[in-house]
Amino acid sequence: GLNMEGTKVKKIKQYGIIIIGAFLFCLGVNLFISPLGLYNGGVVGISQIIRTIIVDYFPSVKNFEIAGIINFIINIPLLLIAYKSISKKFFIRTVVSVISQTIFFTVITIPSTAIIDDPLAACLIGGIITGAGIGITLKAGGSGGGIDILGVYFTKKYKNFSVGKLGIIINAIIYGICAILFELPTAIYSVIYTTFFSMIVDKIHYQNINTTAMIFTKMENIECGIMKEMGRGVTCWNGQGAYTGEESKILVTVISKYEINQLKRIVLEKDPKAFIIFNEGLNVTGNFEKRL
Repeated sequence: GLNMEGTKVKKIKQYGIIIIGAFLFCLGVNLFISPLGLYNGGVVGISQIIRTIIVDYFPSVKNFEIAGIINFIINIPLLLIAYKSISKKFFIRTVVSVISQTIFFTVITIPSTAIIDDPLAACLIGGIITGAGIGITLKAGGSGGGIDILGVYFTKKYKNFSVGKLGIIINAIIYGICAILFELPTAIYSVIYTTFFSMIVDKIHYQNINTTAMIFTKMENIECGIMKEMGRGVTCWNGQGAYTGEESKILVTVISKYEINQLKRIVLEKDPKAFIIFNEGLNVTGNFEKRL
């Protein structure tokens, strides 16, 4: 009874968040980015470029926003990756997001004159709204489809990867095409918009990824470096190697995923022989500061 009800409510809540995320994303793109003739990143950006080319050849299509539908078609092979290699839950949540996006892209009318005609301000506001939309979608365990699917897939495969990073690489290619096909300012402002977008996505999404680090070392005072440079609390205790019987110190600290390399550097500079274990994706309760 109760437990099932609880998971049901949680599920509905997650889907609700994903639909709201898709709505925010489409709202940001259609109200702030499209009216200025700017391009989104990722698959949506590819869809918008294809749409522009189609409209040039078939002007009759102009009154109907087809970018959402093109976006949906390109997402089909990517959704198969989500289904096969990530998880069924992630797949279903992403499908909900992509379908919602397709509907909202088509339903939310692009104003003929821009609400904010200052391109920089539009990029900033558009980036915050769309980034929040995709950020909360990722936080609810889904994705906005497209590049996000590849991003989540690579994040699982490669340790130092982020959804934002992959976006930046692919978008560099898209904006290169923009610069060639359209005017240079279009590409430049699109880049500015995507930078804001990526920052917000990573900020919302990655706050959740906490990592515990256990450090085994024979050197003294490594914890001082961690506390001083990273401002993180460290708990220490003394251990003993079962085989060698040698004394060693065990340090434990909780950091955010982004701080892993910094921690490795601090520890290995002082003790190249130190042994570090990272555990990812923990829920930390109590006195812990989330940061990026």
